[in-house]
Amino acid sequence: QVQLVESGGGLVQAGGSLRLSCAASGRTFSNVVIGWFRQAPGKEREFVATISGSGSSTVYADSVKGRFAISRDNVQNTVYLQMNRLKPEDTAVYYCAGVWSDLQTMAFTNSGSYRYWGQGTQVTVSS
Repeated sequence: QVQLVESGGGLVQAGGSLRLSCAASGRTFSNVVIGWFRQAPGKEREFVATISGSGSSTVYADSVKGRFAISRDNVQNTVYLQMNRLKPEDTAVYYCAGVWSDLQTMAFTNSGSYRYWGQGTQVTVSS
């Protein structure tokens, strides 16, 4: 079992930055793949970024590539999503998700691959 808690959301002006955190408890964290997803009002949940258990593999959605950076601290059991040059279209509830993987280099972009989900944190970007 893995418990995930997001934090760091808030209101920011376009062009600004936020850093989201996903704190995990439970199983050996270095074997837990973490993904960030977001859901805007009236839209489906979409993939944002993912990082493998070791941190060696990362994947980004095209919409955030070059602006967002995902990283992890396996001592602190935390994954971070640094969001720069935010745009109004980044406004959404952001969720972190986790799944156990024997391979510490695996990363997943499909929400269906994840077993554990946090409660979400709201990010609002004003124009």
